[in-house]
Amino acid sequence: MKKSLVLAMAMALGISATAFAANPFSDVPAGHWAYASVAKLAAAGIVDGYPDGTFKGDNLMTRYEMAQIVAKAYAKSGIGADDKLMAEFADELDNLGVRAAKLEKKADNVKITGEVRVGFKHVENSDAPYSHSDLLRTRLYLHGAINDNWTYGAMLENTQNCETTAEENTTSFRRAFVKGNIGGATVTAGRQAFTIGQGYVADLTGDAVKVDFGNKLKTTLFAGRFDSVVYGTLNRAEWIDNDIYYNDKANLYGIILNYSFSDKLHAEGGFYAQEGNDPVAAIGNPHGIEEQRIYTLGIGYKFDKNIRFYGEYQKADKDWHEVITGIDSHLLGDDGWAATLTYKGADPAQKNSWGAYVTYYDQSGAVVLDSLCELEDNLTHPALGMKGYEIGIGYTVFRNIVAKLTYCDLENADKYMDTSANLFWGTVTCTF
Repeated sequence: MKKSLVLAMAMALGISATAFAANPFSDVPAGHWAYASVAKLAAAGIVDGYPDGTFKGDNLMTRYEMAQIVAKAYAKSGIGADDKLMAEFADELDNLGVRAAKLEKKADNVKITGEVRVGFKHVENSDAPYSHSDLLRTRLYLHGAINDNWTYGAMLENTQNCETTAEENTTSFRRAFVKGNIGGATVTAGRQAFTIGQGYVADLTGDAVKVDFGNKLKTTLFAGRFDSVVYGTLNRAEWIDNDIYYNDKANLYGIILNYSFSDKLHAEGGFYAQEGNDPVAAIGNPHGIEEQRIYTLGIGYKFDKNIRFYGEYQKADKDWHEVITGIDSHLLGDDGWAATLTYKGADPAQKNSWGAYVTYYDQSGAVVLDSLCELEDNLTHPALGMKGYEIGIGYTVFRNIVAKLTYCDLENADKYMDTSANLFWGTVTCTF
């Protein structure tokens, strides 16, 4: 069948032959009888040309080429597919459908999304002059399917301090993990990041295995070596004769149970165990860092679709003095609590949406492994815990562009050393 006959077929299916401003094919001049029809069909995506920009209307077509045009024409016209023409090319159309489905699945096998966040951070500390920085963070997320049950994920991150030289910028492969279903449980293994509960105790990143299962009673088991958990930097242990106790990674395992009493009320309990380490070269620390266990119990309530509350109590089996020295002196606290009240939320997909929250902390250092609170690491003595509040508001300025303002005011929970810090942090995040 010649291509020129396709014009009559397409017009019979209801595709109008109204002329377009320009015809894409060089061998169909403006005076040609089929000019308007070819232009219309090309614009509708029903007929394609050759790489050299020609239509070649006198060429013979294969059955697959004809079947493809028939399918496109019917799709554009909206006419039912029970015609003899569709029946004639049924086998070819079925094969084309299988091929298209395979191609579509392959194209979706790797998805790349990302975000760019620019921000200004100003911190004032009672023991040090104020500091501020302009920060730019770019993240690229990779997602894909391994098979019907397993997927993979990764994240590449670049951080840049706009006030310093390029040598202080960093690019790292922060996440690389696989995720799949085994016997009704979801397993995530590899380098990953996850926040437990509201992040009062742990906001974790590291090499780990996490297992989630259950419906009404949701259970999370995890174990790994996390680089966001510290036993104590110079600042954490500075209060003991300026001895240095440092380890930037820690083995941690635990279990989280979340039970829903209703669609409004739920409770959450957790257990964390941070393993000890070998002795380090520091005076007063001959036994190394002690193992530490933390227990949590929290309750959440959803007042309506906009207002949510979550509060949590935490208890450790020893305070920080005993963790670092092995001596139970009861100098520091071993428990704490925190609570958050949230209103709405800024949805990146919905312009003009917004949300706000307020969090209050009263936690000893023994129950904070690595808090989601941005100011926690800026306290001069984090081992002494933190007490104070954090407030924030987010607003979707344009679709996929969210602005956020955060203010945080904390002091050490224990008055053994009375230090405080406050933070003003503004960010604009663009997602794509």
